[in-house]
Amino acid sequence: MPRRILIVRTDRVGDVVMTTPMIREIRRTYPDAYIGALVQPNTAKILLNNPQLDAIITDDLSKGTFGKVVKELRRHRFRTGLLVWPTERAAYQMFLAGIRNRIGVGRKLYEIITYMRSVSRHKYNPLRHEADYCMDLARKIGVVTDNIQPEIFLTEDEKRWAYDFLLKKGIRENTFKMILHTGSKNSAPNWSESRYLELIKKILKKFPSENFVMLLTAYEMTDGFKSDVRALGDERIIDVSSDFKDLRDFIKIISAVDLMVCSSTGPIHIADALDIKCVGIHCHRPMNSAKFWGVINKKSINLEVSKEYCDTYCSSDKNKCAFENGISTDEVLKHIDIK
Repeated sequence: MPRRILIVRTDRVGDVVMTTPMIREIRRTYPDAYIGALVQPNTAKILLNNPQLDAIITDDLSKGTFGKVVKELRRHRFRTGLLVWPTERAAYQMFLAGIRNRIGVGRKLYEIITYMRSVSRHKYNPLRHEADYCMDLARKIGVVTDNIQPEIFLTEDEKRWAYDFLLKKGIRENTFKMILHTGSKNSAPNWSESRYLELIKKILKKFPSENFVMLLTAYEMTDGFKSDVRALGDERIIDVSSDFKDLRDFIKIISAVDLMVCSSTGPIHIADALDIKCVGIHCHRPMNSAKFWGVINKKSINLEVSKEYCDTYCSSDKNKCAFENGISTDEVLKHIDIK
């Protein structure tokens, strides 16, 4: 009987991107398996058109969908469940759905109560990439791999949609396209908008006449920042932050650009999975570091606050972060090439 395997990760965008390598490697190891994923409705957009998946099941955590999800899981008759990030809700859903072989992370009380097996992150020592920690659950069921490159799949129609979107903005195919994503939804330390404005000015000065556009995509941008950008009077800067219907539209646009500059947050992990060149800016703190959350594809560069700066200006427990001045705009600018 073919294996029926469920992968569960009901947290944020970047976290779900990190499950895509394990989906691929489980499929490679068990080509006849039935593989499903349980995610939130928004992050399900990451997994659309993934040829390695047989089913995408969603759980809207803000609504009363607990029982509905249990019934849906039962319908798919999963026999193995991998709870990639521990949540009590998902642990009980898997248990009540009759998934016999359940594997989680750590030893939470609800995992013990539901007789769940587990893998340990060993208090993140030694520190590895998040995608590699995710892969540990796949290794627990027999997968052998070191390939942790994430991936997202688009159809030809979706690629054409992105081309048409850019064309309507007056952006031709031979234009160098970069995204500057200034937001992070507080998922990681980030520059202030004034620091991003400084970078924008330096990019415009470095490339005064080149054929390029800069797309601003962060919906968190303040009106003041947008006004300051408009005051620069450069038509090569285009705010598209309100043009996306949903996350999938954003993914399509990211797939069509040549470069993304972003802090360590969801959009840069999407770009990584689409094999887009990235310049990522990271805190030195282990849980936000490039080693743990860096871009993996070989086109990209991860810039990280130095240990010396962190030890001098951040609090000893690293809860107070002085990230703002830890990486200079000049250092980021040095890695931005428009060709």
